[in-house]
Order: sequence, then C-alpha cells, then structure tokens
Amino acid sequence: MRAGTATTTDLLQLSPDFVRDPHPVYAALRAKGPVHRVRTPQGPEVYLVLGLQACRAAYTDARLSRDWRGQGRLEQIISVAPDDPSLAHMSMADPPDHTRLRRLVSREFTPRRIQALAPRVQQITDTLLEEMTANGARSADFVAAFAFPLAITVICELLGVPELDRAAFRRWSNEILAPTSPGAQSAAYAEQAAYLPRLVQDKRAEPGEDWLSALIHTFDEDGDRLAPDELTGMCSLLLIAGHETVVNQISNGLRALFAHPGQLDLLRADLSLVEGAVEEMLRYEGPVESAPERLALTDIELGGVLIPAGSTVRIVLSDASRDETHFPAPDRFDIRRDTRGHIAFGHGLHYCLGAPLARLEGRIALRSLLTRCPGIAADTDPDGLHWLPGMLIRGVRELPVRW
Repeated sequence: MRAGTATTTDLLQLSPDFVRDPHPVYAALRAKGPVHRVRTPQGPEVYLVLGLQACRAAYTDARLSRDWRGQGRLEQIISVAPDDPSLAHMSMADPPDHTRLRRLVSREFTPRRIQALAPRVQQITDTLLEEMTANGARSADFVAAFAFPLAITVICELLGVPELDRAAFRRWSNEILAPTSPGAQSAAYAEQAAYLPRLVQDKRAEPGEDWLSALIHTFDEDGDRLAPDELTGMCSLLLIAGHETVVNQISNGLRALFAHPGQLDLLRADLSLVEGAVEEMLRYEGPVESAPERLALTDIELGGVLIPAGSTVRIVLSDASRDETHFPAPDRFDIRRDTRGHIAFGHGLHYCLGAPLARLEGRIALRSLLTRCPGIAADTDPDGLHWLPGMLIRGVRELPVRW
C-alpha cells in the first residue's frame, strides 16, 4: 500500500484552546494515525509525529536532519543569520559532527559530577525560599521568585556567567525559544552572539573552576578540541536549554499538583515519593512540547503518510508521553505511576545531556518547597495564565501562588 499525501489540518480550528491545552487535539489526531500535516498557531505548516513508537522511530531516522545550516535551509525555521556562532552546537548537527561535539562535552555531565552539585543546588534553593517567604510574605509569582532564579543561578554558576548578565540571558532565551515575533527573535540572537564570544575570551584569559573554562581547555584522546565558534555555540546551548527547561519543568509540575489536590496531599504526607513525582511531572506535562524541528532530507514514508523532501517535521514529545498503548489512563496524573519509557528528555542521539541535572534540581526544589511551604496553593484561575507561544517550550510566563 502506497503512502498517501496528507491534507492540512489547522490546529486552531480543531481547538481554539490549543495553546493552553493541546493534549486533546494531539490525542484525536493520533487516533487517526501517527503522522499529520498541520498548520501551527504561528502559521507555518509542519508534519507532526505522534505516539510513542512513531516518535522514537522519528528520533532515530537519519533522513530527518537537525543540520539546517549545512542544508542551507535555516531560514525555514528561525530568524537568524546562518553564520551566527551560537548555532554551532550539537543540537544543530547530525553525525559525525554531533558525535564529535557530544563526546567533547559529555565528560562534564557524568552522574558523579552531577551528584556532586547537590549541596550547592540545595543551598541556592534554601536561599530562594528564605527570600520568597521573608518579612511574612504569603504570596509570590512562583516563576519569578523561585523557578527562574533557581535554574538560571545553577547553570550560570556552572558556566561562570557573571550575575549581572543573567537577566539578559532570561530575556534572550525567552525570545529564542518562544519568540513573540521574528524580529524579536532575530534581535535576541544578535545580542547573544555579540556577548558570548566576549565571555569565552574572558574565560580563556582568566580560567576558573567553571564548566566553560573546562570546555575551553578540554582535549580528547586524539587531541581534538572545541573551535571558537563551537565554544560559543555550546555555551549558548547549555545556558538556554539548561535553564529554560528547568524553569518550566518545576512550574509545570507545581501546576499539575495544584490541578490534582489528592496527589498534592499524598506527596505532602510522604516526601519519599518526590522522585516518582518528578518523573510523572515530566511525563504528564514536560517542559518540551515538541522536539526542535527536523528537516526531511528525502521523501519519507512514515506512518502511512508521505513526507516530501524539504518538509519541516516536529516530534511531539508531550503526546508520546500520553500514549495510552504504553501509559494506561495517560491523562490521569498519578505520582505513583510506572513512568518508565517516557521521552520528556528526548530519545536516541539527541537525548538531553543535562537530564540528570534537571532531575536533580526538580527533586531538590519540590522536596524543599513542600517542606518550607506545605500549604502552597494556586493564587489565580488556571484559565488566566499566560502561556508561552510556539510549540517547543511548554509553560507559563507567571504562576501566582500563596501559602
């Protein structure tokens, strides 16, 4: 049976509420098949891959490329100059370049090195909770007061970014990952591209105990090392992905607990369930809605649908983790569920290198928050929250809470 040509489905026509709650739309599409051509809320047409099995297969399909620059198609997905050095990282590469880049940075992400960060992450967490509850305060914007400063402080300390520059990174990453307009995204890339080489130069001149200093002086067994633009690119990737995902992992998890008070009560009563709770948060409402876009290098038959060469393909992680063939009653939030097999951190070659650090921050944040503020609750109607635009990052701009 030959693959069929897909018709285009407008996601907003399926549900005007798609941005706030895309899961029913994905489930309805998945019931018809694993691959669909859609018009996104931002306008462009892309092919969506849905369901756990199809998403895993797409992740490992060499015909779906992340090397947009090498293929000369960068303008298809992003408003940035092709020679921007902040794009010279492993997330924008295919093997063998991806293999080489990942090998050079992976030594900084061993389980032992990540676990050694736990005391400092705990210290930062405790300080933020102290500040959030100081002077009898009983409410706050959780994102601004806790989730963002925790995530940005951890990753910036690790990379050696000066404290005064951290707010700028938050602004740049917001526009890069969830752009409000093509022009704003382009400007954010330009500002970051001007800043990062200076940071690398400073670290080269005066190396510290941070990861960026280590990357500058890292050689592999063959004498290979990161080139200047690769250092800039890796710094960009680690800074942006290293904090933006954690901000939304923690805040999305807290929203899920608020929406399921029985589960929140269960966790309050038994904090030994924190590890499982973090995994269920990642499965139920992970910070990455769909993986960064892939480029179809050739005509591809996937799920009975013909994806023409040159098409943009999005692997929908949030739907894969709600596939009922693997997760019974997937729309039920259950912190005691067996979550093994979720792909909130990706799959295959592009599995998130920082996943252990994100999990560590999530566990420490959740346990400390419920210990310090056991009565924490939502302080606004969920329908009034402002959602991040786009289909990459899943999260809200603010989360008012009280305790």
